[in-house]
Amino acid sequence: MDFSQVLRERRTGRRFSQLELALRAGTTQRHVSFVESGRSAPGRDMVVRLAEALELSLRERNELLSAAGFAPVYAESSLEDPVLAPVREAIGHILRGHLPYPAVVVDRGGQLVDANGAFGVITEGAAAELLGPGTNVYRLALHPDGLAPRILNLAEWARHILARLGQLGQLGELRSELAGYLPELGPGDGALGFAVPLRLRSSYGDLRLMTTVTTFATAVDVTLAELKLEAFLPADAATAGALAAAARDQAPGNM
Repeated sequence: MDFSQVLRERRTGRRFSQLELALRAGTTQRHVSFVESGRSAPGRDMVVRLAEALELSLRERNELLSAAGFAPVYAESSLEDPVLAPVREAIGHILRGHLPYPAVVVDRGGQLVDANGAFGVITEGAAAELLGPGTNVYRLALHPDGLAPRILNLAEWARHILARLGQLGQLGELRSELAGYLPELGPGDGALGFAVPLRLRSSYGDLRLMTTVTTFATAVDVTLAELKLEAFLPADAATAGALAAAARDQAPGNM
């Protein structure tokens, strides 16, 4: 696919007019039109400005540069690379800071990078092959040998997970797999309140959990930019008390 077609698809996918994109990128509508028709070849700096104006991810910006014939600008390092050692340290600090509440870090495909000790309350009883670094947290959530048998609002939570995978786009195969584990999902039950809760049976009682997702917003490395930290927070006092009790039980002196 040539650059002009890629640019046009990215622009229309974000529902920007040529004029809006031009204003965002600091150029003219005429120039954007010429670029999209193939009559003008933009320089590297203009491609970067267009990518930024379109609010593309770092991976997509590299792809746009490649389509225009330029080398990628943003590095894609392994998490084991020494250059990302401060990132690994920061991830560990953030995960510990969320205790006694569960938290995980996943990559762009939902593969588990790291988790804190409280995550065990969520995963208790799950099959060993679904757990640990490199496994997929979305599969863990909906697999019959994962959390699914303990999720009290499975249909509601499954819609939430499948909708998220649909938004990610590149995970269609995984989405189809997970949908196959579930009975046919009917329409939603109407208003859900301020957040979709995860209602989960546990050895500490039934938990009601909200989730928040945090990203490294200022990252200039593709790998770092695609990491997401998902924290599970108590939606009621009983859940907060249960998670606190679990943390006390897991403290070194009580193990």
